[in-house]
Amino acid sequence: MFGLVATALLTAAMITAQLAGLTRLDLPLVLGTFVTADPDRARVVGFFLHLCVGQGFALGYAGTFALLYRATWWIGALLGIVHVGIALTVLLPLLPGVHPRMASQRAGPASTAVLEPPGLFALNYGVQTPLVTVVVHVVYGVALGLLLQAR
Repeated sequence: MFGLVATALLTAAMITAQLAGLTRLDLPLVLGTFVTADPDRARVVGFFLHLCVGQGFALGYAGTFALLYRATWWIGALLGIVHVGIALTVLLPLLPGVHPRMASQRAGPASTAVLEPPGLFALNYGVQTPLVTVVVHVVYGVALGLLLQAR
């Protein structure tokens, strides 16, 4: 349950930031277009995929808290910073290599991809995207630290 709550907070914060014009990164769309080309369906599918992925990461956080024999908000925040650091520098830049509907940095004018590549730190989705992404992942980690501490 703790992973579902934390992931819902992260996803809601990312969607809010996107709607506020702080970033163009649409995680539900990016994830959902792995499965379907229809953007409306992709957002719905992607939302649920993101909840599932968040559950997996929450188990990793819980395992780390168990190894440390404590769960605190600040350890959760640190884990969130590590998590987002890996996501922005490794996972997102590699995504065009496996995503069927995302262009790569090397794609030319003949590309039929509908999504632009995120680039390093996801800067292709706006200059505020790295900051927004860091903040929401810190919120995710803090939420997990607090929820697991309360058990």
